[in-house]
Amino acid sequence: MKLPSNARFSTICLHAGQEPDPATGAIVIPIYQTSTYVQDELGRHKGFEYGRTHNPTRLALEKNLAAIEGGKAAFAFASGMAAIGAIATMLQSGDHVVVSDNVYGGTYRLFEQVLSRYQISFSYVETSNLDAVERAMTPRTRMLFVETPTNPMLALTDLRAAADLAHGHAVRLVVDNTFASPYVQRPIDLGADIVAHSTTKYLNGHSDSVGGIAIATRDDDIEWLKFVQNAEGAILGPFDSWLVLRGTKTLTLRMQQQNANGLALAQFLAAHAKVRHVYYPGLPSHPQHELAKRQMRGFGGMVAFELGSLDAARRLLNSVRLIALAESLGGVETLISHPATMSHASVPAERRAALGITDGLVRISAGIEDIEDLQEDLAQALDRV
Repeated sequence: MKLPSNARFSTICLHAGQEPDPATGAIVIPIYQTSTYVQDELGRHKGFEYGRTHNPTRLALEKNLAAIEGGKAAFAFASGMAAIGAIATMLQSGDHVVVSDNVYGGTYRLFEQVLSRYQISFSYVETSNLDAVERAMTPRTRMLFVETPTNPMLALTDLRAAADLAHGHAVRLVVDNTFASPYVQRPIDLGADIVAHSTTKYLNGHSDSVGGIAIATRDDDIEWLKFVQNAEGAILGPFDSWLVLRGTKTLTLRMQQQNANGLALAQFLAAHAKVRHVYYPGLPSHPQHELAKRQMRGFGGMVAFELGSLDAARRLLNSVRLIALAESLGGVETLISHPATMSHASVPAERRAALGITDGLVRISAGIEDIEDLQEDLAQALDRV
């Protein structure tokens, strides 16, 4: 099977990097569960020498995800944070990074509690406000790190404008595209230099694998990430690579349903008397709704809403029956979580308050269940608030 040069998104998801196995003709890439490879003679091998450096299953995934995001090459890591950590090795002591203020709590922890020890500095700004981004730039700025939509407040950054601004300052634009997925949003098409994902989320889609990916467009970045992946060794294993490859085959179908369920849940919550505010780019009340219509295909499956207090949030979270109270997102099953004590617990309380991550904020990752069942579950749980 040869992938057409003008293949479209769903076809790319199914076929890129996934040639039939040459030994057997198997249509699904095998799980090459091996640590090393026998060489034909000294200095002559079949392209694979050692499991940390190369693995055919991981290579297939990397080709698949590079094609899906429209990059030149991709590198798979043991987690989304390992991927972001590898990207951060491009920085040197004295460098400065401008970061979305509502970045994922684990990213904030890495930047503030680990990388800041090496004299790398970070400025956290509302990247939906490009004037604020411009003001934050310094002669030492080397990277603009954007998360859009943000976790959990779902603020958006205009990626094309951010890319123009970053490149005007000779700065790389790095985009964490986890919350949207490449089905919903295409950062490289809009000018991003590097895209990162936690493959744990929408790319895998089945809540049974932890991993990360960095997709690059520049040859120098590709060479460095290839070196770092091998040097640091935080690789994605072959079985997890296989699981993500299985997941990308149905990415389009899953995202279409999760887009639909996310919008329906946001509309349901916005109309409920006990919900004070809903954060969702698909609602006309969202401040970047028009940008979302231009920049995204659908509005995603992530919804956040404010109940006003920790007691109200706790009552709701403890009362859902079908929806699962759990960390993570992007799986086929609907998950509900409490950002202040879960995904953003490592962010200082005063910073959470400034960002709007209150004790009454609840986050939902819409799955692919029948929407009526999800709405009924939320309705009965809200009755107990």
